[in-house]
Formats: sequence, C-alpha cells, structure tokens
Amino acid sequence: MPRWEPDARQRLVTAALQLFSEQTYDKTTVGEIADRAGLTKSTFFRHFPDKREVLTAGQETLARLFTAGIAAAPAEATPLTAVEQGLAEAAAAMTPFNRELGPRLEAVIATSAELRERDQLKHVGLAASMAEALRARGVSETVAALAAEVGMLAFKEAYAEWVRAENHEGLAELLRAVMSRLRRAITELG
Repeated sequence: MPRWEPDARQRLVTAALQLFSEQTYDKTTVGEIADRAGLTKSTFFRHFPDKREVLTAGQETLARLFTAGIAAAPAEATPLTAVEQGLAEAAAAMTPFNRELGPRLEAVIATSAELRERDQLKHVGLAASMAEALRARGVSETVAALAAEVGMLAFKEAYAEWVRAENHEGLAELLRAVMSRLRRAITELG
C-alpha cells in the first residue's frame, strides 16, 4: 500500500491491536505492526516513538479537547461544570473507530503489567491537563485537582459503558448521566 494514504495512523493502531491480541504485546515487533498495516517501519516511527505508544494514540488529542472545553466554559461556570464542558468537547470528537477499539484495547492492556502502568500514566496525564486548565481559570490547586479526578472518573465510567456492545446511548449522554451521579455522590460525602 502507498505510504501516503491518510489513514496510516488508524491502520497502525488496528494492526497493533490485532497482533497484540494474536501473539501478545511482548512478542510483537514494530516491523510486524508496520507490515500488517501495509506500511514501512519509518512510517510507524513518524506516528509513534515505540509500540507502547500505539496504545495511547489520541492522548494528546483528548487532553487538548478536555482543556479547550474547560477554557471555553463561561466565566461563572463552577469547576465541575467547566470539566463537564471539557468532557462534552471530547465526546463530540469520538468516532465509531474509537468505540470499536475500546474493548480490544482494554483486553490487550489487561495482559501486561507494563501496559497497565502506561494506562495509569495516561490517566494521570489527562487529569493533570484538566487541572492545569482549571488553574488557568483561577481555580485553586486542590479544587482543580479534585475536579479533574472527578472528570477522569466520569470519562472512564462513561467510556466503558459506551463501548459495551449492548449499549445504544451516545457518549455525551452517558457522560452527563455519570457526572450527575458523581455530583450526587459528592454531596453525600458531607
């Protein structure tokens, strides 16, 4: 296949997940991923620094969407309302490709301690991006960190529900429902 095809990144992610599922993450090489995607190793390295990063493809985009939504929230918005706007911004950008990959990605991550650790680092990085966007709005350090963690919990729960085969709701709807549930839970903390 020609190297210039526009969907190279998606093909690399799909190929990597297929290979990781078939022969495990540890036994899969970058060359095999590139071959399966019909691309060269140099094309792989233009998109990802290593095979581990294939599994966090889109983290920068998610962070950018979260922070853009938070920044665009009205000045009078509470920290959780601003986070909710960031989550809505990310939900609007999610495609059927993201939904299809979810269960396969989770299955691959579950097979490797290294990948589980990387997944946790992704969570930390995304929460830090949201907290930073909240601090830029004048929110205190502690409140920003707490609101960002609530946002990440909401995103994780809603995304897990969204990728379930029997689910027919949209990610945005699920995020609103989870955020509503978490707001109620926070008031119960006292």
